[in-house]
Amino acid sequence: MLHTTLMDRARTPADAPPRPWRDIVARYARPDLRAALVQLCDTGLPFLALMAAIFVGLAFDIWFALILVVPAAGLLVRLFAIQHDCGHGSFFASRRANDWLGRSLGVLTLTPYGFWRRRHAVHHASSGNLDRRGAGDIDVLTVCEYRALPKWRRMMYRLYRNPIVLFGVGPAYQFFISHRIPAGRPWRDREDWLSVLGTDLMIAAAAGGLIFSVGLVPFLLGFFPVMLIAASIGIWLFYVQHQFEETYWRADAEWDFHSAALEGCSYYDLPRVLHWVTAHLGLHHLHHLSSRIPNYRLRACFDENREFWNAKRLSLLGSLACMRLALWDEELKRLVPFRALNAARS
Repeated sequence: MLHTTLMDRARTPADAPPRPWRDIVARYARPDLRAALVQLCDTGLPFLALMAAIFVGLAFDIWFALILVVPAAGLLVRLFAIQHDCGHGSFFASRRANDWLGRSLGVLTLTPYGFWRRRHAVHHASSGNLDRRGAGDIDVLTVCEYRALPKWRRMMYRLYRNPIVLFGVGPAYQFFISHRIPAGRPWRDREDWLSVLGTDLMIAAAAGGLIFSVGLVPFLLGFFPVMLIAASIGIWLFYVQHQFEETYWRADAEWDFHSAALEGCSYYDLPRVLHWVTAHLGLHHLHHLSSRIPNYRLRACFDENREFWNAKRLSLLGSLACMRLALWDEELKRLVPFRALNAARS
């Protein structure tokens, strides 16, 4: 691939002096109305067409329609990526347009837009900071913290980090239960309550209309597999973008935003079609460096600037090894699997 060749060149002694990263990303951090509308159409219209085909097919006992579940789930992941850009205010130039589109897509992705946007902003502001873990992150314990836990808490953490729970049970719980119930107190967390309950009402209305049109069974058999597959893919993408061996975690006094972005976020080098499905969010180091870059400009920003070619690259096959990682070793400065604890004792 062309960019792989360029990455090799980027390591030569003839490299030019580094440019300030803010100057580099500034010209890419501008929405393009035409590109945004094209992406919305080439994702939203095929998704709606596939879902209609699934529902109608199942209503007429055409079970072959279920073969469309996987491509529909892929398009739903891409729609979530668009909603994600809306949350960063980068998809359209207009904040109002971003917010209305984000709320509307939340009905399809089962994600309360305002609630998610606030939590995700905390994630961007604190990613890689050991003293600010918890909001919008996958839980990570240090080796010392894990060893200090009582036995039952260790078992619970091991269960939580099990791939079946992280990428199966967890996504189902998050999108079907956790996102449906507002947290906190309504008078203190008013915006979160309005976001969650408002999304719930719109989902109920949309689901009611579909059930009335095609029937309960076709609706359940059509929508739930699509949502479950898309949710698992989404959680996996979020996981692998930060949970790799040589990622970045530092105490607050040592934490640096620039380092957290370029060292704590991976470049997930996927096949071309999967880069399209995921809206190039595999270029996650660029996204964390500047969340104002819309997804449809990430590829150009990467290809045209050698400063970003030395990112921590993960291939699709190589990323599977990340599933075994579970604890941050503060001495080695890397994520390690549970079995590393046994090796340390011997």
